[in-house]
Amino acid sequence: MAQEVHGFETEVSKLLNLLAKSLYSNKEVFLRELVSNASDAIDKLRFLSITKPELTADDPIFAIRVKADETVGTLTISDNGVGMTLEEAKAHLGTIAKSGTEEFMKGLSGDEKKDSQLIGQFGVGFYSSFIVADRVTVISRSVNAKPEEAVRWESEGTGTYTCENVTKESRGTDIILHLKEEEKNFLGNWVLRDAITKYSDHISTPVWVWEKDMPVADKKNDDTETIDTYSWKQVNDARALWTIPPKDVTEDQYKAFYKHITHDYDDPLTWTHNRVEGELEYTNLLYIPENAPWDLYTREKQHGLKLFVQRVFIMDDAEQFLPNYLRFVRGLVDTADLPLNVSRELLQESRITQKLCKALTKRTLDMVAKLAKDKEKYTKFWKEFGAVMKEGPVEDYSNREAILKLLRFASTKNDSPIENVSLEAYVERMPEKQTKIYYLTASTYDAAVGSPYLETFKKKGIEVLLMTSRIDEWMMQSIHEFDGMEFVPVTADDLKLGGMADKEEEKKREEKAEESKGLVARIKDALGERVEDVRVTSRLVDSPSCVIAKNDQMMTAQMHRMLEAAGQTVPEDKFVLEINPEHPLIQKAAAETDPTRFKKWSDFILSQAMLADQGALKDPNAFVKLLNELMLH
Repeated sequence: MAQEVHGFETEVSKLLNLLAKSLYSNKEVFLRELVSNASDAIDKLRFLSITKPELTADDPIFAIRVKADETVGTLTISDNGVGMTLEEAKAHLGTIAKSGTEEFMKGLSGDEKKDSQLIGQFGVGFYSSFIVADRVTVISRSVNAKPEEAVRWESEGTGTYTCENVTKESRGTDIILHLKEEEKNFLGNWVLRDAITKYSDHISTPVWVWEKDMPVADKKNDDTETIDTYSWKQVNDARALWTIPPKDVTEDQYKAFYKHITHDYDDPLTWTHNRVEGELEYTNLLYIPENAPWDLYTREKQHGLKLFVQRVFIMDDAEQFLPNYLRFVRGLVDTADLPLNVSRELLQESRITQKLCKALTKRTLDMVAKLAKDKEKYTKFWKEFGAVMKEGPVEDYSNREAILKLLRFASTKNDSPIENVSLEAYVERMPEKQTKIYYLTASTYDAAVGSPYLETFKKKGIEVLLMTSRIDEWMMQSIHEFDGMEFVPVTADDLKLGGMADKEEEKKREEKAEESKGLVARIKDALGERVEDVRVTSRLVDSPSCVIAKNDQMMTAQMHRMLEAAGQTVPEDKFVLEINPEHPLIQKAAAETDPTRFKKWSDFILSQAMLADQGALKDPNAFVKLLNELMLH
């Protein structure tokens, strides 16, 4: 087949230009990426050969080989893994749109250090080759292809690449880097050995480097000159890291292995490594990333662990081993209790899978609980993954109590929107007579802090949890108590203050309600069907009015907004209007004798209360006109 010339996608070209300017702060990381890709290719073929041993019959010993040629200035990384066909080379090397390149480019800030940290999150490791090379040649033959069906792919990392069929006698892939003049130091054996040991020592496939042997004297030469000889030398330990006892694994090895399996640039935030023998026999190595991946909320993206059976790689992204709210966890599980030919469908139905999921979920929650003891790290974790964790109490009833202990919220006790108050801390500092957990959901932190519904709680010194994430509303629909204490929204009809209620205050409210019967009746008559009822409030101190749901089944303002944003038709609810007769605005309305103007005052009082509760009005222009009219007359 004649050589074809193809143009990179626009976003790929931008990325290559970015990488060519050394976006990685440690240039040697390109070697880690390419060796990891080679290891992945071998893992895939090892799995295929379980059912088709003939695929590896001609070359059964897997290996990754790294060879430097100082004469021509090339560095070659070779593997005898699954290889690629011509179409696969075009798909995988000519475009990385599947890896979210466009989103990657949008995320760039212009800060080189911060931008470099994004690379690992978008699976663009192969393109790191262009950090050190001004031309990259890939020669690959698929395990299912004939020698003459191999492919040669080449690019200078600018706007185009070439692709053609060539002949290759053995399966696998050779990546040939034509190094830039200033990067020729990567041809040195010591540099290669050091980088591979640092980044790839844990890879279970042997990594061999073509190295110069110790000098040997030429006895036939009178000048006793030496002859340079070379041979392949294995430079990595080649033991699957998760099979090594945790006490024998260093922190740096754990970090390096994390980067190998995730292609992330950053170190993990924390990890847990366990081997279990008993009813189930398995090993898990689970990591929590420092940063949330860009596709954390992408429904189409599969999130899961790598599955190994007796150290044989079976599949990536096995989502059956952790619930969806823990989809940010990376790592692997290796078990002897599943068959080597297990499929995703069989995993879904397997009782062993269900038991493993239960055990791994507990391991993960224990890891998060341990992390919570480090306030600085947990603040970082919560910023990245808090919203996902809040899915947990709804999705995972069996672990609800454990998950609730891990949740964090903003609070009226903190002068900050940062969610750093745990439910346990809230309960510990509750006044002696308080028996409920009070919370407020709002669209923003500022709206929550300034809400009139907090006034009586501030006066009584009762802490209120402030919930301003969309998911809070959904979550609180399903959570009713923590540690035996009921959750009560501060917008509830009955605040259930119990021993916190002030009998003297309640007596005064009843007296004020009796005095205000006439005013309440006038307002109710003026508003008619727009309200369910009108009454004197017991919750306001500084505000003139508020609206209250007539029962606990009514939809909250936040839920209204969520459904409307989703394009759903939401029925109008009638609220109870509560008024504060001691407020000057209510007194001004009460003094109005003209029925028409009194109705306008009543409309204004209700609209103001609705605005405070809902954050918006159906007809804001009408409200502004009404406000102007009342102010000017």
